[in-house]
Amino acid sequence: MELPETIILSGQMEKELTGKKISAVDVVNPKCLNVPFEEFQNTIVGKKITSVAPRGKWFFFSLDTHVLLFNPGMGAYVIYFTPGDDLPEKYQVRLECEDKTGFTIRVWWFCYLHLMDSKRIQEHNMTANLGVMPLHESFTLEYFNKLLKKRRGYIKSFLLNQKNIAGIGNFYIHDILFDAQVHPLRKIPSLTQKEIEDLYHSMRSLLQKSVDLGGSSYEKDFYGNYGGFDAKEHFRVGYKSECPVCGTQIEKIKTGSTSSYVCPACQPL
Repeated sequence: MELPETIILSGQMEKELTGKKISAVDVVNPKCLNVPFEEFQNTIVGKKITSVAPRGKWFFFSLDTHVLLFNPGMGAYVIYFTPGDDLPEKYQVRLECEDKTGFTIRVWWFCYLHLMDSKRIQEHNMTANLGVMPLHESFTLEYFNKLLKKRRGYIKSFLLNQKNIAGIGNFYIHDILFDAQVHPLRKIPSLTQKEIEDLYHSMRSLLQKSVDLGGSSYEKDFYGNYGGFDAKEHFRVGYKSECPVCGTQIEKIKTGSTSSYVCPACQPL
């Protein structure tokens, strides 16, 4: 789950949950918590959800005096329910409100569900240093230029580092780089100003397109509907075999701990 999906899901949760008090919570595997389950339960039950906001790949639930922080890891189905709805057969988390609405979370692999006092939120090491989201109004071209200044590593690694930019993962990055005709292993100092500008516009354009289409087609929104951004239809080189521009065979190469889809002709190293 990456930025487009967290933006969509958080907006739907904000609409359905804001103003409601939590009446019950169930966590099947308490290893995802940062405090003992009994403390977690006693703290959040009775609290009102005042807002839900995205921060990169994280969700921030404001609960009066506390903040509930959720990261779905590799992905999760976070599904809303109303009174009388059948709940999924399997889930790791269930949160219910006083009006008997709520949601379940079924995690694909792992997740984090952390609770912090709102006055100590900056002490949460996993979110304290998150970068600005690339679709946020403060993420301007000038800001992006300043981020890259005096950096010397690979551009792909830089873009995936959540401390630099919050929300981009290995699903969308292939086409972000391709649209700017930049190889993932280009060193940042080698980028021209035009390439930096192309990267900036490519990043914002592709992510916004996914938001407009409801997110990735393999992710579900809060109501259980799959998104409309389909990899086969909307990606140009990501997970493809042939470049749509020049017809060259797409290469899948190793880039650090991740793989990258690259057109060697359009994205020369």
